[in-house]
Amino acid sequence: MTDRLRVATLNLWGQRGDWPARRRVLIAGFARLDADLVAFQEAIVTPEADQVRRILGDRYHLAHQKDRESDGQGVSIASRYPIACVWEVGLAVTPRTAGFAATTLVAEIDAPPPVGPLLFANHLPSWQPDFERERELQAVAAARSLEEAITQRRRHVVVAGDLDADPDAASIRFWTGRQSLEGTSVCYRDAWASAHPTTPGHTFVPGNPLGADWDWPFRRIDYLLVRCGQHGGPTLAVSSCERVFDEAVDGVWASDHFGLRADLTVPAR
Repeated sequence: MTDRLRVATLNLWGQRGDWPARRRVLIAGFARLDADLVAFQEAIVTPEADQVRRILGDRYHLAHQKDRESDGQGVSIASRYPIACVWEVGLAVTPRTAGFAATTLVAEIDAPPPVGPLLFANHLPSWQPDFERERELQAVAAARSLEEAITQRRRHVVVAGDLDADPDAASIRFWTGRQSLEGTSVCYRDAWASAHPTTPGHTFVPGNPLGADWDWPFRRIDYLLVRCGQHGGPTLAVSSCERVFDEAVDGVWASDHFGLRADLTVPAR
């Protein structure tokens, strides 16, 4: 039995930069983190190498996106608990999405009670700053697939990922129940906003020397989201949420993104 579920997300930035040094930081960091579920974006998986396995070792069950970039880059899920089934939601929603392997990778996790089975989705939409229309359509496609999956059997749903938009964007407002899109509405609780309602929580910042741009327009772009139930609140309570890999270790930054970690529990009521 487990009364706490620790979930995390991190964009790995592939094997760019000083990968051997970054790998040492990531191995040590994830060992300390001891997460139950991890969503990785920009992870390299090829027939010859599995970047996630090289970081986590053999302690986790893994699920990988099938249609990856030419260098093997894509999204992956790591789970301490058995993975019952996996599917992907195609996010090629307009012609502009060609050339980038956007996807939502969903895994049904056989977590023990009292949490029980849940869906863990790793959502990676289009990254370009001016592609918010695509991110809107991609959010709707992912949310509809998750809603269909829980029609027959109610389960907790956690969405994690590099969503490439800040909280004011329509795609994020859709996820958090603040606006409808394409005739659809859902409501997920933003774990960072729940734990830190007055703190920005930026995860992609100019202060990180690995960052892609000196003034990228969006700063909080990585999320952990928990689906809300009939009573209105999230079906798993957010007991804490913190940034991870947000400082250099002996001068080495783990990635161009900061990650997130949240502890989730079954609410008392």
